[in-house]
Amino acid sequence: MAESVKGRYVRSFSTPDELIELGPVRSEIVVFGGLTVSHDTHQPGWRWSTHVKPAVKTESCQIRHIGLVLRGRLHVVLDDGIEYEAGPLDLMDIPPGHDAWVVGDVPAEMIAWGGGKTWLAPLSTLGERILATLLLTDIVDSTGTARKVGDRSWSDLLGEHQFRTRDIVAEYRGRVIDFAGDGVLAMFDGAARAIRCAVALHHAAEDLGLTIRSAVHTGEVETAEQSIHGVVIHEASRILALANPDEILISATTASLARDTGAVFEDRGEHELRGLPGLHRLYAVRA
Repeated sequence: MAESVKGRYVRSFSTPDELIELGPVRSEIVVFGGLTVSHDTHQPGWRWSTHVKPAVKTESCQIRHIGLVLRGRLHVVLDDGIEYEAGPLDLMDIPPGHDAWVVGDVPAEMIAWGGGKTWLAPLSTLGERILATLLLTDIVDSTGTARKVGDRSWSDLLGEHQFRTRDIVAEYRGRVIDFAGDGVLAMFDGAARAIRCAVALHHAAEDLGLTIRSAVHTGEVETAEQSIHGVVIHEASRILALANPDEILISATTASLARDTGAVFEDRGEHELRGLPGLHRLYAVRA
């Protein structure tokens, strides 16, 4: 089976979209088929009230968990006093308002729907502000293309475009944050990689008979579970709105960070970005 086909229809936790290791918990997270699924392993001695409560400062866990236990045992105590255990091949549905812990000397290993971050978010760097380079893309005239090829063909084409996009973003060490509409929001820890990724995405879209436009912008974002927040996202969106078909527009900040990489930029002058103060100099990437 071709690797690209397998990756579209078959995924493995051995190559997760995200890996989290925090103390006694390890979680391999895969986003697949519109679902976030995780393979979670809680080591012996793990207990919510011991390892998570001090971070979240609530009396009990307020997150619902649904999953399948593969090995080990997990004991649950609900706020109303009900207690039960889940063991190998048991499906579990743990409502909000509970404490839970691993029973015995065998790790509690499970598959969970919703992702391991429902367990781990309080221990991760929620609210952390980091410097990141964002890449936004948009398919040009997607409505017209969909009308021309038909709904079913358009759905297949969009699925293939998103599949290739995810692979290319990963190749350039980026992280897909969201497939919004017919575009993507991705985050990178380097401006040059984000720009090279944008160029690769344009070539991949062209191979599918699609035309996209892109915006690349650098600034501080606030991380929150699997999403990000910050005015930099709105700035990138406004830059994207000014891009022509098959054009990659980048901010002056991004251009400054990537100037020593050999990339060639064309000055597009200063522009007003709707809803944002001041003028903003933009550059186009020469592929």
